[in-house]
Amino acid sequence: MNRATWLQDRRMQKFRDVLSRWEAGELSMMEAGEVLGMSERQFRRHRDRYEEEGLAGLADRRLGKASPKRVPSADAQLMLELYGGIYRGWNVKHFHEHLVRDHGFRWGYTWVKTQLHTAGLVERAKRRGAHRRKRERKPFEGMMLHQDGSRAAWLERQPALDLIVTMDDATSTIYSAFLVEEEGTASTFRALLDVFTTHGLPSSLYTDRGSHYFVTPKADGPVDKTRPTQVGRALAHLGIEHIPAYSPEARGRSERMFGTLQDRLTKELALAGIGDIAAANRFIGEIYLPRHNARFAKPAALAESAFVAADPALLAETLCIEEERVVGRDNTVAYGGRRLQLPESRVRAHYVKAHVRVREYPDGNLAILHGPRCLSRYDQDGCQIDAPTRPSWASCSTPSRRGLEAPAPAASPSPRPALTPSRHEAQQEPRVGTKKRASRSNKETRQQDLPGAAP
Repeated sequence: MNRATWLQDRRMQKFRDVLSRWEAGELSMMEAGEVLGMSERQFRRHRDRYEEEGLAGLADRRLGKASPKRVPSADAQLMLELYGGIYRGWNVKHFHEHLVRDHGFRWGYTWVKTQLHTAGLVERAKRRGAHRRKRERKPFEGMMLHQDGSRAAWLERQPALDLIVTMDDATSTIYSAFLVEEEGTASTFRALLDVFTTHGLPSSLYTDRGSHYFVTPKADGPVDKTRPTQVGRALAHLGIEHIPAYSPEARGRSERMFGTLQDRLTKELALAGIGDIAAANRFIGEIYLPRHNARFAKPAALAESAFVAADPALLAETLCIEEERVVGRDNTVAYGGRRLQLPESRVRAHYVKAHVRVREYPDGNLAILHGPRCLSRYDQDGCQIDAPTRPSWASCSTPSRRGLEAPAPAASPSPRPALTPSRHEAQQEPRVGTKKRASRSNKETRQQDLPGAAP
């Protein structure tokens, strides 16, 4: 006896008991209907059917009949074949979205999940762990950004790669996501430059304590904010607060996001047949991220934005690796196993022993700066990509470095003639006023010069 037949027998027995109590006058027709969970009118119809047909009249006439809303067997079989084929291993929600969008499937998610459970293709979810208090989201978009990397086999037949993701805390919108061979300072600057140029500067950035983010003197200890990394220096220059996370649970929002990406993005890339990093990054930026944000992004609690617009040129010169170097005797700078040759300058004869700064940008290009001036720019191989500065036509001071050949001094021009000849050049008696005045007062001089004065 199956469960449906057993339930039907229980309902018939209960109806006979209530009907006998009604016939004995213990219950009214309304009270009998309430005991059976039906209206008075429905109880009267069941009584008439029992009197005419007996127990057969009380049987549910829907038993043995197919529901008009039943999924056709062909569609159910197609769904199982699709999941067992190209969609094998996908989570049910992701699989159902593709069924609706790509295969015109119009049946519900719950039915699909039940069928997959019944067929043994999907395991039932395990019981959830202990309850944890949820950290409230930031009210404004741009108040806090999460940045992290996840290493996994994102592409088929490729070694493990790092996915660098920058996400907004208020909305869970992913602003930037791309694959790199290894997470580090360059990938961090690349992501920040992309987000800051498009949306503006945020109030804070929340990251883990990776070595490219913070200096941690002691394992699992606090970070040393007095010794900023390249990323810390750039964020401090832009006025952005850098917040370290001290546990994976503290980054629960980004950890759950990576769980979704590892489950969905890997399957989307495999379904699209993408096997190289460049094509994968184009697919992520142009196709996957718009779909992901439309599906998972949430509106912020307040409609205002905390982003602050910034000059893209300033961002490009700030979000980069910057190190100090000393120029060699041959006017070259050593950096990363390369020798960067400085061009001739109109400002000074040379830069030997001068302290300069070398900047390495996220795209691999280099620049050498002396103070605020950019002396030259180079490509990844160290070749100069800017036209050299024309030689100076102005005279320069003699170099103070020994061992260098000083330029020939310029010929001194002829002196301009003086308005009055010097004492040695004069060939005549000196003019009035050239002799030394006698040491007497002005009063006596004026009296002797008066007409009629005594000699």
